[in-house]
This record gives sequence, structure tokens and C-alpha cells, in this order.
Amino acid sequence: MDPKKSVLKESSTEGIKEIPVIGPWLEDVSSLEEVIEYYERIGFQATHLGKAIEIWKKVEKKRKNGEEVRVFLGYTSNIVSSGLREVIAYLVKHKKVDVIVTTAGGVEEDFIKALKPFILGDWNVNDAEMRQKGINRIGNIFVPNDRYIEFEKYMIPFFERLLEIEREKKRHLTASEVIYELGRYMDEKLGKEKEKSILYWAYKNNIPIFCPALTDGSFGDMLYFFKEERGDRELIIDVANDIVKLNNLAITAKETASIILGGAYPKHAIINANLFRGGTDYAIYITTAIPWDGSLSGAPPSEGVSWGKIKAKADYVEIWADATLVFPILVWMVMKRE
Repeated sequence: MDPKKSVLKESSTEGIKEIPVIGPWLEDVSSLEEVIEYYERIGFQATHLGKAIEIWKKVEKKRKNGEEVRVFLGYTSNIVSSGLREVIAYLVKHKKVDVIVTTAGGVEEDFIKALKPFILGDWNVNDAEMRQKGINRIGNIFVPNDRYIEFEKYMIPFFERLLEIEREKKRHLTASEVIYELGRYMDEKLGKEKEKSILYWAYKNNIPIFCPALTDGSFGDMLYFFKEERGDRELIIDVANDIVKLNNLAITAKETASIILGGAYPKHAIINANLFRGGTDYAIYITTAIPWDGSLSGAPPSEGVSWGKIKAKADYVEIWADATLVFPILVWMVMKRE
């Protein structure tokens, strides 16, 4: 073999859309927004973020033109632990999403933050000392236990209210109905601090929040205290009828978009609901999970195509990044820069 031909092998770009890889020339830009305009051409995950911006803009344009694209938003509790809580509350306040699926922490921590904020801490701490001080740690976010003590003061009366509602309706409430009632409860009991709450705006705008495992967190702890101290066996939360409601919200939509931060069951509940309609039409994943262990959390959109949960011709992208870094940029570029 000719060494030169081996090294300088002739190439062909036939069938390849030749988009130059180029970043912003910083002498020519004057704002972060102008820098972000280059993202799609930078490469690597910046290109994925750029594509996510374009997908969501397309969805927003259709919605503004009166076309139905039902937007499903899924996120895990750590998203609400962080300052992304306020970004999501903005989306809910302005009706930019139609259906939410989250974890128990995604519900309770939103309520707790309306009582007392979480505290910015550090990653490198003595966790045994933290336990002695009654301070819980979520990465570099600290949650003193007095937040949960305050939470209990509200939850016990709330459970009493739920019992009264169930007795009046002569049926058990679904988890999404319980969360709706929690939003109503916030509206009645809390002051101005509720106005940056996801639950509050979901209640005001009648946007359903689904949480199949509502008891998997402090909400469940408080429910345990309530039921044990009173010997209660009446209060039951129905998850069976919520799955019907969630699936039908996908089935009855002309088109759907699935925006998912993280993985776990919020991700699966959304894309599985879309399976019943032949798959979602648009999908944006933001995750740090890897696919190599076969977990649903790390499964890319293309794997969802194999299950029929994402349409083969869907417009989708996965951003492999910490959502706290990229989600505010994504929302700003779609919602605020038009």
C-alpha cells in the first residue's frame, strides 16, 4: 500500500449537509444572546442545546398560531431543590406547559420553599456533623430540618381537609387531585411567597401535576405520622385513575411535545403515555445519565423510537448536561428572546 494514499485518503461529503463548525467571534458580539445564536454550529453538546432551542421555538410558534401541541414537562425532585424551581414556575404561570409529571420531592419541596428557602452550601462537608446539626444535604444545597418541622404544621391540617373532601365526594382522590388541592391550600394559607411556586400556578391555571409515587418523600412521612397518630385507615390516594387521565391527555392531543429534565419515572410516565398515541412528536431530553447500564434514565430518544414512545419522524434531541446549566438558557432563548 502506498503510505501517502493511506494517509491522504480521498474523501467524499456526498449526503452530508455541510454546515461549517464555527463559534462566535467575540469582537463582533455584544451580548450572551448573540453568543448563544452560534450554539448550533459550535459542536458537541452546544449543538444539541442549539437544536433544543429550535425545536421548542417550533412548538411555541405552532401554539401561538392556534395549533394544538400539548406540552408535557417532566422533572425529578433535585430540579426543584435547585433554582430551576422558579424557571418552571414561570413556565406554568404563563401556560407554556400543559401537563407535568414529577416526583414526591418535586411536589413537597416546592411547598416547603414557599415557607422557607433552601440554603446554598458546599459539596465538601462533614456529613456526620451535618446530621448532628439537623441539616440535610442535596449536593451543595442545605435543607435545615426546621423546614420539615414547619411543613408538618401545614400537612396535618391538610390531610384532615382531604378526608373531609373524600367523605363529601364519597370517593378517593387521585394523586393529581391531591396536588391540585395542595395548590388551593397554598392559595388560602400562604402569602406573597406562593407566587413563585409551581403548585400555586398549576392550581390557578388548572394544569395537572401527576406524581404516581407521591408517598416517596416527606409527603409520605407526614402521611405516615397522620395515619399512625390517628389510627386512620380512611384516607387513601388513588393512583389507578390518574394513569387513565394521563394517558388520555396524550391520546386526545393532536400533537405532543415532551420536555424532560432528568430521568426516572417522570420520564417514563410521559413517554409511555405517548406510546398510546403512537409516540410523541417532539422531544427534548436533558440528562447526565448514561445509556450503557440499560436504565430508562439513560435511554436516548432513539431508544424510545424502538418502543413506539417517540415517533420515528419526531423532532428530538438529547442534551447530555446538568440541567441547572442549560435549562435557563433554553427557556430564555425560547420564551424571552423572540
